[in-house]
Amino acid sequence: MYAVIKAGGKQHKVKAGDVLEVEYMHGEEDGGTVTFHPVLVVDDDGKTHVGKEAQQAVVTAKLLGEQKGDKVNVFKYKNKSGYSRRQGHRQLMTLIEISDVKLGATKRSTAKKTTAKNEEATEPGDTDAAEASETSE
Repeated sequence: MYAVIKAGGKQHKVKAGDVLEVEYMHGEEDGGTVTFHPVLVVDDDGKTHVGKEAQQAVVTAKLLGEQKGDKVNVFKYKNKSGYSRRQGHRQLMTLIEISDVKLGATKRSTAKKTTAKNEEATEPGDTDAAEASETSE
């Protein structure tokens, strides 16, 4: 089972057990858990869920720590004017391990529940209880 989550403005395809490097999450502690909700897409053994079905899904992840990403070199240059600037940047990243991808509980029909209540209310030979339960609905 895999899911597509949105973290730090980017989309990531994840499954249970993946270790992922996402943009820095402020205020989170090492060893804590994070839930990603809503999930964009969930694939459950070949059956894909999107939209309202995927909004019920929850992806939980364990925080492993923070680190710096790869260095990005910024070089500005203008021809024939002697202008050149060098600058570097390392983005802070958070390491997470995906622990679980759960699809939300599907809604069951309420018809079974109401018929079960009617059967409990009516006992054999008790016609007054049966009439009372039918008129209450």
